Amino acid sequence: MPEREAIFPPGRRALYDAHEYSAAIRSGDLLFVSGQVGSREDGSPEPDYARQVERAFERVEAVLAAAGCTMRDVVDVTSFHTDPPSQFETFMAVRRRFIGDPPYPNWTAVGVTWLAGFDAEIKVIARIPAGDAPAPSAA
Repeated sequence: MPEREAIFPPGRRALYDAHEYSAAIRSGDLLFVSGQVGSREDGSPEPDYARQVERAFERVEAVLAAAGCTMRDVVDVTSFHTDPPSQFETFMAVRRRFIGDPPYPNWTAVGVTWLAGFDAEIKVIARIPAGDAPAPSAA
């Protein structure tokens, strides 16, 4: 079995260390990205819901980029929502901009009651393109 390798986007390693988890784990040619939220630079929730979702997708993109991936490499998306009926239309509009054209990745949406002050969280699994082997990140 391949050894797991932690991946971190530039400039946010301390945040992950403080909460004792990795931004992503590379195992073979798969990348498992931890749930990303729409935090501002200080780690606090973005108050505007649409902007919070944009920031969450931007965080996903930063983690993917640290492993040599893009959103086109994503094969599975799981999103978590604190109030799906009122949030879904906005979430989907933002999601379309980041996911792009078909074929779309798998997607599971889950309604939850708590996200540590956030209203949405996004986690993905991506296939790392052949030949892309980023150096372990210490950022």
